[in-house]
Amino acid sequence: MATNLVVTGIGVVSAIGQGKQDFTAALLAGRSAFGVMQRPGRRRDDVPLIGAEIAALAVPEAIPRQLLRTASLSATAALTVVQEAWDEADLGQLDPQRIGLIVGGSNVQQRELVNLHDSYRERIAFLRPTYALSFMDSDLCGFCTAHFGIQGLAYTVGGASASGQLAVIQAAQAVLSGQVDACIAVGALMDLSYWECQGFRAIGAMGSDRFAATPELACRPFDRDHDGFIYGECSGAVVIESLQSSRRRAAAPYATLAGWGLAMDGNRNPDPSLLGETRAIRAALAHADCAAAAIDYVNPHGTGSIVGDETEVRALRECGLAHAHLNATKSLVGHGLSAAGAVEIIATLLQMRAGRLHPTRNLDNPIDPGLHWVDAAGAAHQIENALSLSMGFGGMNTALCWQSCP
Repeated sequence: MATNLVVTGIGVVSAIGQGKQDFTAALLAGRSAFGVMQRPGRRRDDVPLIGAEIAALAVPEAIPRQLLRTASLSATAALTVVQEAWDEADLGQLDPQRIGLIVGGSNVQQRELVNLHDSYRERIAFLRPTYALSFMDSDLCGFCTAHFGIQGLAYTVGGASASGQLAVIQAAQAVLSGQVDACIAVGALMDLSYWECQGFRAIGAMGSDRFAATPELACRPFDRDHDGFIYGECSGAVVIESLQSSRRRAAAPYATLAGWGLAMDGNRNPDPSLLGETRAIRAALAHADCAAAAIDYVNPHGTGSIVGDETEVRALRECGLAHAHLNATKSLVGHGLSAAGAVEIIATLLQMRAGRLHPTRNLDNPIDPGLHWVDAAGAAHQIENALSLSMGFGGMNTALCWQSCP
């Protein structure tokens, strides 16, 4: 049965734009910001690692600068996106004991830890005391609950690249169960170090040597020249609450979260599963009481992985979704890993409000030209029923069904 849950606030940071306005403009213009990554602890002089890094994170004035003194990049990004979502949804009107927070992601501060270890290796006795807190991902919950005064539930959930969508599912369940009146779901910025980049390259998941000299061409979801995902720094937050709750504050909802599906492959390895993906999609449609024929837009996982892209295309066809408009948000922002699902939900909601679909970059030769791809020109389209998809290592598959509000 479909829910009456809605999204009333969003916040986003990425390499192509920070905040709803800049991010929307960049999306619809088809802008990207890929280059050789330069952050200390991630940069490698021997191998040029391609990705999309945020040039400068503009922290809202409402966040005290003293709070940021010991905040990692991941924590700073979480505070920034939650502030934007909080303000838009006007959550200050709610009882703080009726507000929840779910942070999607695990092991999200790896570059921060590598830099700290290197810095204190020869003087470990002088390690700053806050390390006892900051090495745990739950510290992002601590930063956000302290600043916003959140006194309801708060915890982290890990689902690899499905973490962002998993956080939204958990937030929805917290509201439906009556634990809280509103719940903020955050896709945490996964701050990769060179260790994780090397690990992803070693298993063939991360590209791209082929486009080392032309980074802007490297991120190619669903194109025949794809050779792995391209990382992108990003984070997103969405506020989930009931339609009745939003009306009490006259909060204008973006869309209704009509249903979702979650399915495991029963497989520890990173290879995708057609069965798992189709089960998640069909479960989401059933939960939303929505026929596949009614879905007019899909925001796919679309990483640029050779096997992953091909499996996802097969899943879409098997579920009767070959007619729906498709574009790949990762072709613009890169793969945010734990943040990807949340940021791509935000991209879906912003396109719904704009009545326009963003371009897909580098889709020169689609692996399945018979699908309804949105090309480099973008397209005018008013989304009525949408699916957003995320899959994560460890065999996790998630699908969320979104419907336009009356």
